[in-house]
Amino acid sequence: MALSGAISMLTKLIPTYPTITPCGQGQQIRSMYTKWKTMRDMKRRKLAKEYAPERLRLLGIKRNDVLPREIRDLASKTFEEQIPRHSAIRQLTPRCVVTSRPHGVLHRWRVSRFIFRHLVDYNKMGGVQRAIW
Repeated sequence: MALSGAISMLTKLIPTYPTITPCGQGQQIRSMYTKWKTMRDMKRRKLAKEYAPERLRLLGIKRNDVLPREIRDLASKTFEEQIPRHSAIRQLTPRCVVTSRPHGVLHRWRVSRFIFRHLVDYNKMGGVQRAIW
């Protein structure tokens, strides 16, 4: 009885705050990606990394001319049934990490040419200097 009285007295001392919902009416849920196409590309990258060893093994068996036709057909069938198409490396698009732009991306820095020029102009990119002549 004394314990329940002490707990009720402590709960009266602690102030109550209104509950804050993370996503209320009209609020937009944001992710760490700038656009939905980037999110799709990241899913494809995850699939490509997950299925890379198995995909490579099955493609090697499928394209090997020395093996009997039955084994190659079995590998081809397994490849089509178990490996998703989005796990192919050619499905990946090099995108700018800032703007998600798919064209004009400088591979070494993973940014588009516009962002690269802006960063170099304001000396934000280490080891890179704008050409002056």
